Amino acid sequence: MTRIQFRVLYRKFLFRVVDLELLAPQGDTNKLLGQFAGLLIFCSLWLSLIAAVASGPDRYNLLLETLYAWMAQHFLIATTMLAVGLFTVMSWETTFPDRRDVLILSPLPVRARTLLFAKVAAVATAVSITVSALNVFTGLLLPWGFASDGATHVIRAFGAWWVTQFAAGLFLFCSVLTVQGLAQLLPRQAYLRVSSWLQTTFFILLLTVYFLQPPFAEVRDLLSNERALRWIPSYWFFGLFHQLNGAALPQLAFLAPRAWTGLSVALCGVAAAYLISYFRTLRMIAEQPDILPGRRSLHWLPRFGDSLQTAVAQFSVRTLLRSRHHRVVLTFYLGIGLGLAMFISHTHEVYLRASGFGEWYRLNAPLLMASCLIMCAAVLGTRVVFSLPLEVRANWIFRIMPRAGVTRCLTASRRSLYALAVAPIWLASAALFFRLWPWRVAAEHLALLAALGAIVAELCLHRFHKIPFTCSYLPGKTQFNMALVYLGLFLLVTEWAADREMAALGNTALYVITLGVLVTVALLARWRTVAAARSEEGQVQFEEMLDPAVFALNLHRDGVTKIQ
Repeated sequence: MTRIQFRVLYRKFLFRVVDLELLAPQGDTNKLLGQFAGLLIFCSLWLSLIAAVASGPDRYNLLLETLYAWMAQHFLIATTMLAVGLFTVMSWETTFPDRRDVLILSPLPVRARTLLFAKVAAVATAVSITVSALNVFTGLLLPWGFASDGATHVIRAFGAWWVTQFAAGLFLFCSVLTVQGLAQLLPRQAYLRVSSWLQTTFFILLLTVYFLQPPFAEVRDLLSNERALRWIPSYWFFGLFHQLNGAALPQLAFLAPRAWTGLSVALCGVAAAYLISYFRTLRMIAEQPDILPGRRSLHWLPRFGDSLQTAVAQFSVRTLLRSRHHRVVLTFYLGIGLGLAMFISHTHEVYLRASGFGEWYRLNAPLLMASCLIMCAAVLGTRVVFSLPLEVRANWIFRIMPRAGVTRCLTASRRSLYALAVAPIWLASAALFFRLWPWRVAAEHLALLAALGAIVAELCLHRFHKIPFTCSYLPGKTQFNMALVYLGLFLLVTEWAADREMAALGNTALYVITLGVLVTVALLARWRTVAAARSEEGQVQFEEMLDPAVFALNLHRDGVTKIQ
């Protein structure tokens, strides 16, 4: 009986990596998980091509060949740790038993340890699938290039590579779970508040370390920067791979012991975390409420227009401030934009430092590109969380109110999007650029940035005939497997636009033309969005529906509709 219970719970927990309560009733979770796996496999294909080019043989410079191989190895190890870290952030609520698990399974004859073992097995399987999918091509092709001549060396390199990748992913996953488990020693309500901030902080820290870690500039710089390497886990497992592969340099011998030590501490920590969950958290979940009445009396928010627009906008602001799930999704988009902006700025800073010319904060295209990336990421992320419901069954209060029309709801959604995404990023950019640059240059760039924010906001609101956070979400419609292609094209366009803006900021006539073009595009995008809302098909939606398998042509004889 225990084995059957374990199998059933294991399967349920494995397919509950995504919170099913946020999906539409007709949503296909298997399709959504399949798209995630396809995205990882697609990333593995591109990473294998990039790493193969970077680590290609150079017959004329053995030192350069070695440096390129090291760059490819460290890049792939760090990317695996990033993927596992992102999975940990997105599955934050499912790694430990929650209130739903306890309240549903407690009346049943299911032991607590069976519940805990099934949860651990499901989480371990999900992590293994993440690492395997991301390395399905890199783990099969690249070890041939990392090995010495001979079949024995190839087999050893193959085994060393997979052991290193799983060890790196397991270390990062267990480290995060250790911190999350130790936080469970707090009272239940305090833990829920701290857990939300820990989730966001870890996500930002993960992207910051990934994009700002010291690169392989030269071999002598790498070997002389021992102090920095001692505190970056991706370099630990880089040294571990060389130790397992039998090609470790004496100067890198200090890295592998730190990897083994870190992995051992992380495994002991995650074991302690699950023991805390077994002996303390399961009882607290059943005995203590998750929330308590608020003590703060200040709940004022400004008006956003008439009563409907104010209600929708204030509801959107309060939802985003209170819902941890929506904040995490928004943080994901902001983190991607911020990470790319930091990477671009850091690369430019390294170039300036190497050339000995200029400072990073001077007017330059990378800073312009970074501000545009963050603005686009904030608007797109806010628009995405607008589609995720706070509680599907609670939208009845909007359904029973008098029909306001799509146009008024669109206006309310637009003002919410501007208040939550465009205005905060614009104000933060203004505070930064007025500090760094002359006021005229900063004002000109901020005008262009405001026009860009308006364009992106209007494009995102096209055919958004919903009230934010009230419509059910249908997964599987986003093309995750094309995300890298879209991102690459977007970066190319943004780089081209930043170069054009650099030329326009030094030419008054060209700047006026550029600003006029952006304002015209923003007005056209707004007209297109309003026209779609005023069309006959426009109506307020509360349910995301699948496309019908059969479309009726509605053809009737002599143009007369037959009345049944």
